[in-house]
Amino acid sequence: MPGRFEKNVRKPRSDALRNRERLLDAAKAVFSAGGAEASLEAVARRADVGIGTLYRHFPTREALYEAVYRHEVEQLGELAERLKEETSPAEALRQWLHSTVAFVATKKGMMAALAIVYNADSELTAYSSARLTASIDALLSRATEAGEIRADVNADDLLRALIGMCMLHDQPGWQQSVVRLLDVLVDGLRVKDPAWPQAARRPLPRDD
Repeated sequence: MPGRFEKNVRKPRSDALRNRERLLDAAKAVFSAGGAEASLEAVARRADVGIGTLYRHFPTREALYEAVYRHEVEQLGELAERLKEETSPAEALRQWLHSTVAFVATKKGMMAALAIVYNADSELTAYSSARLTASIDALLSRATEAGEIRADVNADDLLRALIGMCMLHDQPGWQQSVVRLLDVLVDGLRVKDPAWPQAARRPLPRDD
């Protein structure tokens, strides 16, 4: 009998999936505003679900922190895919970098909480780094292939620059400053002459 020996795996119900999404959105807002000590009860109230529903989805505070972070990293990956269809290659790269700065800004109140689950050797670190690098690489490759961005930079270069710019996230006005610097960076990477990226890599003449 077909399927007789197949394992019966129940799929999450649609209402359970909706509750999970609402909890993630609510947790992002509550933790961003209230920091690591914001109550889980406040998250449940904002999501309009009972505290028992929250604990069924996220049995510990750390599990909720990690889920919020993963959810937003995944959203940045999905944004990169949408931008490739919606705007020019260089502008798609610019908009994605801006969105990543906004992502960092919402984490200001969660930094202490994320430190609990995020460290240099964690699976979460590996996942987020790989996902963000892949997004930058896809956008950057499209821009260089279109001849809009110089070809002698890579995804790691841009990710390092972005992380470095966001290091001052605790300073007043940092977000506007970083967005402005990213605009300068992207404009500086724009190709004015199609032959320029190749010419730029040639060694300068020696003064012999």
